[in-house]
Amino acid sequence: MFNLNTIWKVAYYAFTVAVLGIAAILVFSLIPMKGNVQVKIVSSGSMEPAIHTGSLVMILPQSVYEVGDVITFGEDTRTKVPTTHRIVEARVESGAMVFQTKGDANEDPDVREVSEGEVIGKVMFSIPYLGYIIDFAKQPIGFFLLIVIPAAAIILDEVWKIVKEIRKERGKKEGGGKKIDEDERTDSVNDER
Repeated sequence: MFNLNTIWKVAYYAFTVAVLGIAAILVFSLIPMKGNVQVKIVSSGSMEPAIHTGSLVMILPQSVYEVGDVITFGEDTRTKVPTTHRIVEARVESGAMVFQTKGDANEDPDVREVSEGEVIGKVMFSIPYLGYIIDFAKQPIGFFLLIVIPAAAIILDEVWKIVKEIRKERGKKEGGGKKIDEDERTDSVNDER
């Protein structure tokens, strides 16, 4: 049976993994890597239900794009956000591929066709709603609340464990191994519950 201490440890480690994962994705999404994997946040509902607004998408450039692929294309600047839509038609024009795209939730295809040179990459997978958290974490207050405070809590907890272990070892040396400190007594009572 699970006791309260076991549940606390599982929750603690799950929280630690989540914080580290969010931090890694945040750092990863801030590094521009041309020709490599990119992480983007979907800001509209044009691809629902396949990709929800606020989803995090992992994009990988491909040598060939086909009808049915979900691609991200267009300018990616501070003021312009790229589009993520599905290829519904592909053809060669003047020796280069040109794609007709459409959002799954849209009735009509996009007005403007997309040249192969405008394609950032193919969407490999998406994680629903994680983009909202990453976007919040990019803001100063979000970074502080989602990264700094949890990281500080984890570090302080580890430092406290080290201090307890040092006290325990000193107690053994001073008392010939017979002394049990108050923290150990409390821990053993909690373990029994």
